[in-house]
Amino acid sequence: MMKSTYRLITLCLTIVALTVTISAQPSSQENCPLHEQHQKAKADKSDHQTDHHAGVNERGDQAMGFSQQKTTHHFRLRTNGGVIEVSANDPEDAVSRDQIRQHLSHIAQKFAAGDFSLPVFIHAQTPPGVPAMKRLNAKIKYQYEEVKGGGRVRLVTSDAEAIAAIHEFLRFQISDHETGDSPEVTKQ
Repeated sequence: MMKSTYRLITLCLTIVALTVTISAQPSSQENCPLHEQHQKAKADKSDHQTDHHAGVNERGDQAMGFSQQKTTHHFRLRTNGGVIEVSANDPEDAVSRDQIRQHLSHIAQKFAAGDFSLPVFIHAQTPPGVPAMKRLNAKIKYQYEEVKGGGRVRLVTSDAEAIAAIHEFLRFQISDHETGDSPEVTKQ
């Protein structure tokens, strides 16, 4: 019995000693010989994201024909597809409103024809979902409509694969345009 108690006490003291030794060590980041390089890589990634978003806005101004700073994009996922909606930030900005309406009307026609060259140009890559949307184009309807201050395009289908592609496309748009819209699917 005495030996067991002695072993238990020895074990407890060893654990306490190890805990004190470990907690006295500098953090693993300070010990990392590549810590400075890791920090620089994080900063470079942040700079790249900022540069990429600025490029999206610049190419968006050019391709869409209106200022990204004077307008707000929304991308909504629906059970039957989704919605692309753009409106002028200033309700009195008739110029932006009319440019938005012209662009979205044009986009609905281009998408219906299987032409996704504008999103490819704006994002400097083929957005996820586009290849499937092209392949399943006959199963998707692109419906343009005016809304107060701008317009919207409804992407509507009953095909499960097309819905998944539309959702993938819209989630990418939410991320790349940094809209803050929900990536969750809601009813119409």
